[in-house]
Amino acid sequence: MRRSKLTIYRFGFFDRTINWIEIVLPNGEKVTASSTERSDLFYGAASSFGTLGVTTLLEVQLIDAKAYVELTYHPVSSISEAVEKMEDATDDSSIDYLDGIMYSRDSGVVCSGRLTNDVKEGVKIQRFTRSTDRWFYLHAKKLIKGTASPVTEAVPIVDYVFRYDRGGFWVAVYAFRYFITPFNRITRWVLDKFMHTRVMYHALHQSGFSAQYIIQDVAIPYSRSDEFIEYLNHDFGYYPLWLCPLKYNGKSTDPTRNSMSIKTSREMPEMMLNFGVWGPGPKGRDKFVEWNRDFEHKVRELGGQKWLYAHAYYTEKEFNEIYDRKTYDALREKYHATYLPSVYDKVKVDIEAEQKALQESWKLWLLALFWSIWPLSGLYGVYKAMLGGDYLLPRNSKKELSNKAEESQSADAR
Repeated sequence: MRRSKLTIYRFGFFDRTINWIEIVLPNGEKVTASSTERSDLFYGAASSFGTLGVTTLLEVQLIDAKAYVELTYHPVSSISEAVEKMEDATDDSSIDYLDGIMYSRDSGVVCSGRLTNDVKEGVKIQRFTRSTDRWFYLHAKKLIKGTASPVTEAVPIVDYVFRYDRGGFWVAVYAFRYFITPFNRITRWVLDKFMHTRVMYHALHQSGFSAQYIIQDVAIPYSRSDEFIEYLNHDFGYYPLWLCPLKYNGKSTDPTRNSMSIKTSREMPEMMLNFGVWGPGPKGRDKFVEWNRDFEHKVRELGGQKWLYAHAYYTEKEFNEIYDRKTYDALREKYHATYLPSVYDKVKVDIEAEQKALQESWKLWLLALFWSIWPLSGLYGVYKAMLGGDYLLPRNSKKELSNKAEESQSADAR
């Protein structure tokens, strides 16, 4: 069995692991692009959000998967210690997976994993995908409580890959708070089918909560991570925070030729630290927007980079100051894409349009008022997730993967 789940801290971003792509251009032409054929399109298509065409096929570099991940939990007492542990792990070529969680400013864990087919004597096998299993972040927190020594477990490969799926890392805890529901092992088991990332993501958008909850991922240079966590501790205040080391460069792609590359004269560090910042935002739309604007400015000030899957509150002028719009527009012209929405068009939050719509339509204003009444929007989000059938997919898809993994393990044993 092989898996395309490459470790970003060692191999770089996903686009760095692609050999070639097949893409349908906006004029209907289907072409192939690689580092040697239409290289400008190959590099430019990464992070272009479909604004240069639709990628229909690609060749991905793979690594051999094994039955288990030997996962070691390293307790840390600061972000500086977490960075140090990650740097040590990066230097160890036997480590395949690496990430971390900060539970507070002075308590966290760094998790390093090695692929293996053998479980060492005395090492416990731990699963995370069954409804009776503890959510990963809660398990890791309990495991390191009261100890400064690392702890090692063996996690089946499917359970490791989907370890954060149940609970959506940890953001599902806010759903329990919203519905004033006790948060314990029994209630998590009862509501398990709704506690998967795909389901919650659907409910988040259908309910309108995406305009009330902060969901941001940013890369910050290792050297500025202390400043950033102090900022978050003061201005955000919610934990846990997810940590993931990122290799800025990759072995197969030149990041400076990516059309969404940062426009800067400074040399980008080889390694950066991703912070997953997820939690409730300030009450009131104006304060919520202001917080996100300040957050974006802080990331720029620290020499960081924001992932554009999240809401972007930049003005178009700011966006063009950050990203290489000139190269991007030239590509759109060359490959007949100028009539498509731009990346900025796709990721921006148009505050002016929101305000204008509310001012001009009393129906929209009444609707916004209606959905602000607890718990109407939350119930609607759950209803839409159920109606879409998303709550059935996680259980079936992971069960199928788990069965295939067990079949592969049995075949290897034979």
